[in-house]
Amino acid sequence: MPTRRHPNVVHCDEVEPTEISRGSHRLTRRQLGAAAANRQLGASLCELPPGARSYPLHWHGANEESIYVLSGGGTARIGTAEVAIRAGDWVAFPVGPEHAHQLVNDGEAPLVYLCVSTDHRCEVIGYPDSNKLRLLAGETWNALWADHMTRPVDSLDYWDGEPEA
Repeated sequence: MPTRRHPNVVHCDEVEPTEISRGSHRLTRRQLGAAAANRQLGASLCELPPGARSYPLHWHGANEESIYVLSGGGTARIGTAEVAIRAGDWVAFPVGPEHAHQLVNDGEAPLVYLCVSTDHRCEVIGYPDSNKLRLLAGETWNALWADHMTRPVDSLDYWDGEPEA
């Protein structure tokens, strides 16, 4: 791998890709923001092959995301809507359940996009299709203090189990 020009400058070829593959969820991701030392922004170059889906339909409680489609096309699931997207489209995913999102490559070419987001490391993520909640908190995404996936079946009282309460 070539020598980096500067710690805050990275070329996509200098970032090792991460492959996600589970059923129809297939994605190649290069985390550019982290590689260039971003601290409050995340940025990833992503590619979905034809017939693939990105991550499961999800919404964020803290981090806002957007994508910019570089090439190809597909469908963005946003809340209950399904919207055709193509190269040149900017798509915003504000926080909250009404902006749950997922990308589907229903085209014949790879769908390549840049995903940009805030990078708050205390986060709640909801998964409407499977009725799950994920709770995350930590100094870095690689050193989390809490990472818990659950279904919102029962809710405890604030004082439940507290000594002397």
